[in-house]
Amino acid sequence: QVQLVESGGGAVQAGGSLRLSCAASIRTFSRYTMGWFRQAPGKEREFVAAISGTGIITSYTASVKGRFTISRDNAKNTMSLQMNSLKPEDTAVYYCVADTKVAAPAVKLGAMEYWGKGTLVTVSS
Repeated sequence: QVQLVESGGGAVQAGGSLRLSCAASIRTFSRYTMGWFRQAPGKEREFVAAISGTGIITSYTASVKGRFTISRDNAKNTMSLQMNSLKPEDTAVYYCVADTKVAAPAVKLGAMEYWGKGTLVTVSS
């Protein structure tokens, strides 16, 4: 039974930073490609970032490149998303995802097996 629990969401002003974390109850964590999606109010869910099991390969959506950094600690079964220079359009519920059968570049397609319940990020102008 895989469980993903996000934390670190909150309210911040534009230009600020937040660090999201995802704790995974997975025995073989390094086998899982991990990623983040987000869904803003009234909008469709969108891909944010992904990272391979080894952490070597990362992928980002264009709107967050240079501002967000995805990372993982396989020894602690955790994944993080460092979000800098936040903008109001980054406001959304952020979801942690995991799958053993999807490579990092393909996470953006959204067919991930495991999803967390989400953490809310609110960026005010």
